[in-house]
Amino acid sequence: MEILVATAIGFMTAAGVYLTLRKRTFAVVLGMTLLSYATNLFLFVTGRLVIDQPPILQKGVESYTDPLPQALVLTAIVISFGMTAVVVMMALGAFLEGGDDHVDLPAADRREPRPRPRPAQDEGAR
Repeated sequence: MEILVATAIGFMTAAGVYLTLRKRTFAVVLGMTLLSYATNLFLFVTGRLVIDQPPILQKGVESYTDPLPQALVLTAIVISFGMTAVVVMMALGAFLEGGDDHVDLPAADRREPRPRPRPAQDEGAR
């Protein structure tokens, strides 16, 4: 079971990094979402994978599941959902204003590199 979850986390991380490095805004948003899902799954797994065990100690319970990773993941899900909504709205605004969803700058908006100053030459050396 641990191998399956570790493989899923690895694939989600690899896909998230690949999509984050794309030049389209939508792919970048999807990549960041996949990375947050992989991080949440990793945090959840740090509490060990156990089946049919309560998250709190009760009378007669010998073993239990650690509730801290579950609380951290729940908080992270809420925060990542809100941040995804903000990023989607920013990407939509950029698309509506620019007419394109490329992440890189258009050629018209790029600055030309400044030329290097040439060293002063002596008039007598000519």
